This record gives sequence, C-alpha cells and structure tokens, in this order.
Amino acid sequence: MFKNVIVYRIGPGWSLPVAQMEAALEPARFVACGASQEQSAGWVEPRGEAHGPLVEAVGGQLLLKFMTEAKVLPGSVVNRKAQEQVAHIEATTGRKPGKKETREIKEDVRQALLPMAFTKQSRINVWIDPVASLLLVDAASQGKADEVVTALVKSLEGLSLTLLNTKTSPTAAMSEWLTSQEPPAGFSVDRECELKAADESKSVVRYAHHALDIDEVRQHIEAGKLPTKLALTWEGRVSLLLTESLQIKKIAFLEGVFDGTSQEKEDGFDADAAIATGELRKLMPDLLLALGGEVVPG
Repeated sequence: MFKNVIVYRIGPGWSLPVAQMEAALEPARFVACGASQEQSAGWVEPRGEAHGPLVEAVGGQLLLKFMTEAKVLPGSVVNRKAQEQVAHIEATTGRKPGKKETREIKEDVRQALLPMAFTKQSRINVWIDPVASLLLVDAASQGKADEVVTALVKSLEGLSLTLLNTKTSPTAAMSEWLTSQEPPAGFSVDRECELKAADESKSVVRYAHHALDIDEVRQHIEAGKLPTKLALTWEGRVSLLLTESLQIKKIAFLEGVFDGTSQEKEDGFDADAAIATGELRKLMPDLLLALGGEVVPG
C-alpha cells in the first residue's frame, strides 16, 4: 500500500470530521481529460470502487487517493506534422512561414492531435494519522508530493502542512551509523548505500547488495563523502531506504507481517490498510528518535 513516503506535520488544532472532509473533497473529484484537455487531476476512491467515498477511515486512520492523468503526445510527432504543414505552405505559396506563424501551426497541430492521444494515469496514496498529527504522501519525488499537498490544502479549510524536520540531519545520522557500525535502536543497517562528495567533484559511490561494515565505507566518509541514501530494516518487519531529505523509499513489509490477512476483496483493503498503517505508526517514532527528535515548528 505504501512504497515511498514523504512525511508532513499537520499544523496544531486542525481537525475535520470525515463527513466534512468528504464534502470538501467532492468538488475536486477526479474527472478524466476532455478531448482537448492535456491533463487532469483530482481525488478518487481509495478502494477503487466507482462512486464510492473519497475518504476511508480504517482503525482511526484516514486514507485518500489522488489521481493525475496526462495526454501522451510526443513532441517529435507534433514537430513532424507541423513541418509537413510548413512545407506545404512553402510549396503552394512560395512563402516561408515566420517564427510566430510556425508556433501557431504547432499549437494547432497539438490541439488537433490531443483527442487521439493516449493517456497516462498515476495514483498517489495519502494517509492522515489524526492522533499523531502526521500526513504521509506515497510519492517518489518532492514535486509529486507538492502537487498532492497543494490540492489537499486548497480543499480542506484550515489545514497547514510542513515537512517533517529533525534535530539531527539524516546525513549526519547515517554518517555516524556507518562510521561507528552502531545502528540506532530497533534498526539494522542493510546492504545498500549511496555516498556523495560535498565538493565540486560531486563524485558518487554506490553500494548495492554489499556489506557496509567495511573499512572502505568509513574511509569514504572520512574523506568527505556524505551518505545520501541508506537501507535499513526496522524490527525485522519493515525494510526501507532513508534519504538525505528524510524521504522514506523502497518500503517493504517483510515476511510474516501480512500473514493471516483475508484474501477476500471486500476485506483485503481494510486488512492491508490496518497492517501497513499500524506498522508505520510504530516505526515513525523510532525513526524520529534515531534522528534526535523532531524540530517542532515555531
């Protein structure tokens, strides 16, 4: 259910009943691209059931899903069609279209091709933990998360969000764990790491499927390379890749975590959501502790 998460702190005092959230998000429900529309975005049903609720409450946790759709129209196709029209004008009139007219021809070609273009859809899960006052966006990039957060803040009155910030930077903490070979309580260091030079060389060393308790890793750090990614496992239950910007990537729930969950479609969503959020709710305080605690927004 969650593969990559970017974590936000919800501003103090914000609370909204599920019914009011549902009503607030309804005007921003996803609608597919129209014939001449290049992209569209909005909220869809987390369960994937048509015309269902946009907010699902499972064990006190709130789950949403954001969808984007974009028309796939390669620039090379537009350019080729436009050049054909430009060539036709030259051949029939002896006049070569100027830059402005060529731009207008390209735009006309784009609009003509849009109704025939394929569409590409992407879905992003959002999880609100009302008790912990955290919001987690299952996005692989900050740009994607920003799009979701902007849409959510626009719809939900009074909601303010700030990226989670810790007293010890992930880079400093990862350097210490690798140098001392003493991972934080509850965690073990796995076999993936990226080290990047802070100087103008920007040189990068990557380890994959490789033991990290070696002198070579410590020597790279002593020489000035800083960890930007480090694979960790929490309590033998969840593996992840921590990044320098406190993004949590490559989340995987390990063997045994989902044992005994129902395979029935109507029950599977609730079971998966309850287990995934339950594990991550316990992991997050340990991760924050490992990073020196949270810097509380002023």
